[in-house]
Amino acid sequence: MPEELQVDKTVDLKGEVCPFPWVKAKKVLAKMEVGQILKLIVDHAPAVRNIPCNFEDEGQKILSVDKLNEFDWQIIVKKEK
Repeated sequence: MPEELQVDKTVDLKGEVCPFPWVKAKKVLAKMEVGQILKLIVDHAPAVRNIPCNFEDEGQKILSVDKLNEFDWQIIVKKEK
């Protein structure tokens, strides 16, 4: 994630299994303003694939998907609409 990127909200979804990480992430992003940045932390492998695909299908922008350690991933989403 670029140093200059300002994250507006961080949600820790570790321990959640699909479809719950997606459902919770979608609810959080729905309450955010266009242009804001959401950081998600997940540890469920299917969520690493599904969340970015689902947000892109809805017209949101995935800024990055990064592996943090052996178990955890970070997904950065920008609300576009």
